[in-house]
Amino acid sequence: MIIKIFKKILNGELFSTIFKKCLIFLIEKKFLSISIKTLVDLDLSRRPQYLYCLYHSAILAKKLGLRKISVIEFGVAGGNGVVFLENYKKKIYDEVGIEIEIYGFDLGSGLTKPLDYRDLPYWFEEGFFKMDIEKLNKKLNKAKIIIGDVKTTIPNFFKQNNPAPIGAIFNDLDYYTSTKYSFEIFKNDNNDYYLPRIFCYFDDVIGSEKEMYGKFNGQLLAIQEFNDENKDKKIGLNQCLISKEKINYKFQIYYYHNFQHKDYNKFVHKEEQSKLSKYLVLNN
Repeated sequence: MIIKIFKKILNGELFSTIFKKCLIFLIEKKFLSISIKTLVDLDLSRRPQYLYCLYHSAILAKKLGLRKISVIEFGVAGGNGVVFLENYKKKIYDEVGIEIEIYGFDLGSGLTKPLDYRDLPYWFEEGFFKMDIEKLNKKLNKAKIIIGDVKTTIPNFFKQNNPAPIGAIFNDLDYYTSTKYSFEIFKNDNNDYYLPRIFCYFDDVIGSEKEMYGKFNGQLLAIQEFNDENKDKKIGLNQCLISKEKINYKFQIYYYHNFQHKDYNKFVHKEEQSKLSKYLVLNN
C-alpha cells in the first residue's frame, strides 16, 4: 500500500521533487527499508542512473548463472560515483545474490590538454576535475582505483586484476579521445571477462546549448566510431527508457552487445515470457 502511495505522489508534479529528496534522505539514513527493485523503478537514489545499471546487470548475471560481476567507472574525479556504488553493493547482494567488484579509472591529476576540436576545448580545460586520492581512499572499502591514462592502464587491467565478468560501465571521461581509448576495455578475447550484454552510462552525451554535444564530437563521436569499426560488437542507445517522460538520464543509458559472446544467445527470460504468454491466450 505504501509503495502505491509513493508512486501516486511521485507521478504528480506538485511536491514530487521535495518529496523524492525527503524519501532518499530517509532511505539513506535507514529510516525506511525499500527493496532495490522499487528504488530503481521509482528513481529513489542520488544517482538513479548508476543504480539502474548496477541492479539490472546483477539481474542479468543471475539469469546467466553467475555469482559475481565487476562494474567500472571511467572518470572517478571526486569519487562520488564509486562511493555510491559501494554503498549499494551489499543491498544488491542481499536481494539479488550477486557479489560486485568495483573498479575506478582516473588520471588523478585532472583532465589533460584537449587534443583537438573533438575534445570540446571550448567547454573543457586542462586540469579540471582533479582527484584527492588520499581523501577518497579513506572513504572506500574494497573498490580499487586505478591511476593513470586509460591508454596505458587498460591493456594490463585483466592480467593484473583478473576481474569478475564486467556487467556495467559508467563512462565520464568527458573527451572524445579518452572515451575512444576506454573502449579498449572491450578487446579482451576471453568471454569470461564480460557479460554478453553490458549496461553502459555515458555522462557527456546530453547537455545544454553551452556544451553543444553532437555526433561529430565528444563521446557521441567515440561511440559512433566504435560501431563503425566493429562488426560483432555494438554500443546502442536503450530503447526502453526513452519512452518514459520523467527519467532525465534516459538518453544516457546504452547497451553494449557482443554478438559472438558464448552466452549471447542463451535464453534467460523464461519467467518473463511465461507471464507475457498468458495475455496472448484466447479468452473463452
